[in-house]
Amino acid sequence: MSRPDAVDLGVMWDRLIAIADEVLLSIVRTAFSVGVREAWDLGSVIFDVRGRAIAQGTLSMPAFIGTAPLTMGHMLARFPTAAWRPGDVVVTNDPWLGTGHTPDMCFARPVFHQDRLVGFVMTISHLPDIGGAGLSIGAREIFEEGLILPICKLYRGGEANADLLELVTLNVRTPDQVMGDLNANIAGGAVGERLIGEFMAEYGLERLDQVADGIIGQSGAAIRARIGAMADGCYRHEIQVETVAEPVTLRCAVTVAGERLGLDFAGTGPCQPAAINVPQCYTRAFAAYAVKCLTVPELPNNQGVVDAIEIRVPEGSILDARRPAPTGGRHVVGWFVVPLILGALAEAVPDRVQAESGMATLLLVQGTHPDGQAIATQYFLAGGLGAMAGLDGHQTTPAPTNNAVVASEVWENETAMTVLGRRLRPDSGGPGRYRGGVGQIAALRNDSGHPLTVALFGMRTEVPAQGLFGGRPGARRRFLINGRSVAAKSRHVLAPGDVLEIHEAGGGGTGDPLTRPVADVARDVAAGMITREGAKADYGVDIDPVTGQGERDTD
Repeated sequence: MSRPDAVDLGVMWDRLIAIADEVLLSIVRTAFSVGVREAWDLGSVIFDVRGRAIAQGTLSMPAFIGTAPLTMGHMLARFPTAAWRPGDVVVTNDPWLGTGHTPDMCFARPVFHQDRLVGFVMTISHLPDIGGAGLSIGAREIFEEGLILPICKLYRGGEANADLLELVTLNVRTPDQVMGDLNANIAGGAVGERLIGEFMAEYGLERLDQVADGIIGQSGAAIRARIGAMADGCYRHEIQVETVAEPVTLRCAVTVAGERLGLDFAGTGPCQPAAINVPQCYTRAFAAYAVKCLTVPELPNNQGVVDAIEIRVPEGSILDARRPAPTGGRHVVGWFVVPLILGALAEAVPDRVQAESGMATLLLVQGTHPDGQAIATQYFLAGGLGAMAGLDGHQTTPAPTNNAVVASEVWENETAMTVLGRRLRPDSGGPGRYRGGVGQIAALRNDSGHPLTVALFGMRTEVPAQGLFGGRPGARRRFLINGRSVAAKSRHVLAPGDVLEIHEAGGGGTGDPLTRPVADVARDVAAGMITREGAKADYGVDIDPVTGQGERDTD
């Protein structure tokens, strides 16, 4: 088949995305861990034979679809195309070659069609455990953060590397769950290979790059056109991010020159003696994510987006950590790359940028279940989104990640931690003409009958989500154990009966809060987003306790 026309290309593009979605779903349906089955901490990407990303699973993690092209490049450098055989599965969880920390395992399976290598299916999954001291902020070197597999073949020609699998099982706390997730990813890759073969046979394709050229070309042209519509110039921004000691400064200069966009993180602070350092692969992933959100959010992600951006990160900075820096909690700094870039471009595209978000909380629980089985699993909870011109921030929505929050019933069964309650946190959304999304309050009680170790990866407890264009910050996040505040980046042992309470951060507001329509303020009070006291203090609106009607104080 010759190069497809625009109509055929659109149909084929959608078909490849549907295949990537089916790969993702097959893993979710067969995985053993809560993190994958319930929180969707995974991703899938389809590559052509040259290692160019052409389609992603729709619900893939932004971090994973951003790091996957770099990982595929490293894998092809280790195993050139001639070294791949049908049934091979190549893996790595090396933070500098994969996604930035050891729990994420990357799996690549070659796709053969008519006895010819035509592409690859990559899946990425956060494993429930990878050994070591356990995922936490406390590590001082990468060597404390578990088993690291170099780029190697887990399967050769369909035959498992039994020694390597045994090595993994002997180094993790929950071998059944880990092996279940490994096998789910291997099966997902096989599903992808089969479906891609059927797709190519149906359309008479001999090579995937016949379609890849069109997909990447159209995507690249679209993002370059959006960049070209911005005013040329250099836009700068810096933010402070809390660490375990002093805050660290992140800086970025965004240069728009015609249809090219450059990101330079010069001036960013150094690595820290805690597991919050960010390998460059993770920085690049969220830099590309931020630019895509501002330019072509409607287009599926692929290589064309990445090719339009130039990124420079100073070596040894906290956004370009080098071995042996610990990186287990790289997200607590890496996620701030997104608001950093959005803040820089607020002047260039004020109608598209978003105030800072409350982000999400990740905590890891380890211990013993009442049935005697080991517990090693993660829990996500979401703060509020930042507002933007014309749109209030959504409540309790994670950003810039897209993990799902584990259902309370599932969490209780898996960990024997009772969810005592979850409710909205009123007045936590940043006041503005457009209000920031509110956070939530959740309480978890240890009913396992055993001590449980909880590792917190909290952020925004010191520096709240900032507003834009006169909007105010959202509320800070808080962690309490038995009613007493505890450090946000720390590790604690919950005795039986202890209660962990999390007050999620709110998103920043956009625009002057005194210009928010009175009817909107009254509706927020009725919905529990704002208290009557908050309406008065932040918006200058008195709410009648009987009628619920509001009136702005003009004095």
